[in-house]
Amino acid sequence: MKSETITYRVHEVSEYINWVYFFHAWGFSPRYASVASVCDCVSCQSNWIFSFPYEERIKAQEAVQLYMEAQKVLKELDEQTSVRTLYRLCPTNAEGDDLLIDGLRFPCLRQQKVKEDGQPYLCLSDFIRPLNSGIPDTIGLFATTVHEPDTEEADAYKRLLIQTLTDRLAEAGAEKLHQYVRKEAWGYAPDEQLCIEQLHKEEFQGIRPAVGYPSLPDQSVNFLLDQLLDMHQIGITLTENGAMNPHASVSGLMFAHPQAHYFSVGKIGEDQFQDYVRRRGLPADEMRKFLAACLE
Repeated sequence: MKSETITYRVHEVSEYINWVYFFHAWGFSPRYASVASVCDCVSCQSNWIFSFPYEERIKAQEAVQLYMEAQKVLKELDEQTSVRTLYRLCPTNAEGDDLLIDGLRFPCLRQQKVKEDGQPYLCLSDFIRPLNSGIPDTIGLFATTVHEPDTEEADAYKRLLIQTLTDRLAEAGAEKLHQYVRKEAWGYAPDEQLCIEQLHKEEFQGIRPAVGYPSLPDQSVNFLLDQLLDMHQIGITLTENGAMNPHASVSGLMFAHPQAHYFSVGKIGEDQFQDYVRRRGLPADEMRKFLAACLE
């Protein structure tokens, strides 16, 4: 299957924003994100503020103000930009710790830090049928991006507000796209009926690990994804280090296995690092840069 693009208006994905991460970026604890579920009338907002202990009400007032300003900026962004998404469903199988995606070898990392509870040492390839089964499997690939509008005339506060909102919109676009893929494009969960809160709790079947996240920590695999997806279709370019431009971009994989769940690779030993270098086909010094956070 060829890659397909979907462009969403900002108002079509804004309901998918996880406000916990938006407020975290501004130094607020998760409980203040509940303001997003409060009616925007003054009475309801006041009641919400007074639900906090006295010493926390000033912070709650700041959260209300920030949220209202964010809503105003979202309306402006709806006229200035869009959320561009790209996905592809590919035939794939697993061979050891590698994914063989449409003929391209996509190396993955396996947990290696000693576990004392008898739990398995996980790798993303565990959620794909092995090559020796003789049965082809499917994997989803995706990328989403939001191009920031011109902010030269905006003050520093508004520029930061736009940046944090476009970051959240790119993630929200991935959430909405993944829902569409599960229910329609891939169609393995056609009867799924989940509210936004359930989506944020990841109660759907399958997972959507993004590049740079704990189970897929090697940013260099963006180059492999680009070969398979052609991210230029939605205006994404890669730096020499595999970072995406625009900054408000997300890329990753989609797994449908009912037992697939998120995990952290954590620290790996020199033995796995050298094996990964061989499988990745890049110089060890270069890979040490990409996997610095994972190395003992």
